Amino acid sequence: MRIHIVNPSDMSFGVGVITPRWLYVLAGCTPAKYGDPNIVDETLEQIDPEQIQAGDIVGIGIHTGNALRGLAIGRIARERGAWVIYGGIHATLFPDEPRDLGAAHVVVKGDGDHVWPQVIEDCIAGNPKEEYDGGRVEGASLSKARWDLMPPKGYMWASVQTVRGCPKHCSFCSVWRTDGQQPRQRSNFPVMQEIVELRRLGYRFIALADDNFYPVTLTDLALAEKQGNQARLAELTRLRQERFELMDQLAELPGDMVFFTQITMEAAEDVEFLKRMRAARIRGGLVGVEAVTEAGLKSVFKDFNLSGENLIHRLKQFREYDVHVLGSFIFGLPSDREETFKATSELAIKANLTFAQFVMMTPFPGTVDFGRWEKSFNGDVPMVEGVPITRYWRIPAEVRPKMFTPHPTMSTDEIRERTQGVWDDFYSLKEVWRRADCVKSLKAKLAFVLISKLYRQMYANTGISTDSARREKANRMARFIAGITRRLFRTKEMPGLPMPPLAAAGALASRGPLVTISH
Repeated sequence: MRIHIVNPSDMSFGVGVITPRWLYVLAGCTPAKYGDPNIVDETLEQIDPEQIQAGDIVGIGIHTGNALRGLAIGRIARERGAWVIYGGIHATLFPDEPRDLGAAHVVVKGDGDHVWPQVIEDCIAGNPKEEYDGGRVEGASLSKARWDLMPPKGYMWASVQTVRGCPKHCSFCSVWRTDGQQPRQRSNFPVMQEIVELRRLGYRFIALADDNFYPVTLTDLALAEKQGNQARLAELTRLRQERFELMDQLAELPGDMVFFTQITMEAAEDVEFLKRMRAARIRGGLVGVEAVTEAGLKSVFKDFNLSGENLIHRLKQFREYDVHVLGSFIFGLPSDREETFKATSELAIKANLTFAQFVMMTPFPGTVDFGRWEKSFNGDVPMVEGVPITRYWRIPAEVRPKMFTPHPTMSTDEIRERTQGVWDDFYSLKEVWRRADCVKSLKAKLAFVLISKLYRQMYANTGISTDSARREKANRMARFIAGITRRLFRTKEMPGLPMPPLAAAGALASRGPLVTISH
């Protein structure tokens, strides 16, 4: 009997940009008595069904984008006599789909950190339950990953999670509903243990794969103080202080390490936080800009963002503290007009964004937008290839619509073509080379150009382009660029790297004076 953990994907590039952390967390939660699990990340290479034998256990994690492929893998595994288990955000939201369409024996809802070992034991005993609920694991109990099981040449960047959940309530995002609005921060010591282990393995670029690395804003603190809510103020102050302590510990790591995270724009007004980010070498952040107009921001419940010249100023504040922004924009909002595309492109350049992504409005399951969209049909749901449009992820990609909500002034093709045009303008070689001035050495500039083109090529496969020949060409190009780029991001291993003094001291203080720290 062998345990397989699978990350499904229709596209394989041979090399991944960032490690899919959940694979290695579940591997770390697998009881040692059953041996090391077989980890299959299909963004690297597709699974070989011959690896699966009768009596094996196959765990499949699915989100909306890879659900169709994941359901197919489950059917293959069950035909070969394996126990089939589904988890992930999509299985949490639609537990019936894996059972009805993916041949599931078991569906796990919520976090899988602690419930996974019990699921394995029950399958081996031959009597698993149809459904398990892992709930929301507290931050201090979130599990570490088995990074020693990574393929040695698989990824450019590693990933570590420091907090789960987001206090915001954006209409297009499901995180605050599935992971909760109460930030669940991990203790700093296990976070630092993982980061040190990854640097020992030669990873110097690490993504802090958080829902929101800035869980406490200055506005939150001011509001709690104004309300006289001392308990709330104390809790927010504690969370903020733990963020500062983590960044102080990151600052003690080798100077060649670079971090990237996801953060809200409000952090730009928090000078002390930005100073700590700079000292910790958190050099990049994905910031959800979403729209460049007040009407657009209001429509997605993100009116805490700014627009126009104020937006440009706010985004530039990140760069003043050496934090490079990957700005995320949404096209297809009801307030969008033809001129919105040019205005967005010009703003992204004027705001000195280092990277940007431009996505078409999609109602994702679990979001406010999805709920409103699903109700808008009043029971009369259109069908595509025998599948309700409200279950669009089950429609084959080649016939799947590119947009799902009609726009008041533009056709779907117009929005798609204009979105494609903004991508092409922002990632033209001229613009990429201009932005490469953000780094100094020729090697760093080359790495910047390659990762920019790789990012663009990978996004050519997300449904913006309807031309299959173009998608296939982009896939081949991405695979070629990825192989070269990986070598630019990895560095020499440091097997003897010790824990930073602040991290070790912090762990010692929390455990008591008689505890020794093992490196």
